[in-house]
Amino acid sequence: MLARRIIPCLDVRNGRVVKGKQFSSIQDVDSPTKLGKYYSDNGADELVFYDITASNEERDISLKFVSEVAKELRIPFSVGGGVRSIDDFTKLLRNGADKVSINSAAILNPNLIKEASDRFGSQCVVLSIDAKLNKDDKYKVFINGGRKETEWDAIDWAKKGVELGAGEIVLNSIDEDGMKRGFDIRLLQKITNAVNVPVIASGGAGKVEHFYDAIEYANVDGVLAASVFHFGEIKISELKDYLNGKNIPVRL
Repeated sequence: MLARRIIPCLDVRNGRVVKGKQFSSIQDVDSPTKLGKYYSDNGADELVFYDITASNEERDISLKFVSEVAKELRIPFSVGGGVRSIDDFTKLLRNGADKVSINSAAILNPNLIKEASDRFGSQCVVLSIDAKLNKDDKYKVFINGGRKETEWDAIDWAKKGVELGAGEIVLNSIDEDGMKRGFDIRLLQKITNAVNVPVIASGGAGKVEHFYDAIEYANVDGVLAASVFHFGEIKISELKDYLNGKNIPVRL
């Protein structure tokens, strides 16, 4: 069985790592380079960086922090936010990113997934999905940093994205984002049962048991979190020891 990945998520705004709840109440954390190096040196398997306002502000992603963190990391990392074209993929990969995450642009131009997969390989294309439960008990996809609801059902969109060539899915529950009540296991189960590529759980981690639940009951390939790592509430080494003790394969 493949080792399950522990992935800190670093949301970047104006060159700084920030964190909020349900995409609001944003507070400053640290610099991407300093925090990225810390995680690289302390047991993280991968990192994810999101330029969280690029899409909503309709601007290009900041390449400055990407090239800076690439010099400091010894682990793979992906970058997303404001990616709208093959040229954006090229710039990010050339500046050191191992994978590129797309969300809003993929909804607006689904063929971008196929174009990127054909050119760079599916392993470089991560489909990031922000999903929220609506009043009809359906998980709808949101774009522009969780600000705009789309017509897409999250499960249907995950299937479509994989069909077009996405090699991995990062699934974030807007309802649970930053709430520390646990990952949305039902949503995760729906997605992992629907696709045959790695799925990364995002949104809701508050204690080590939540990571175990997502892996054990939703069969995710990786678990992503931000604030519990950023503020020292959970240390990655302790989390891995806990999961290892529960017979979950992790890289120690």
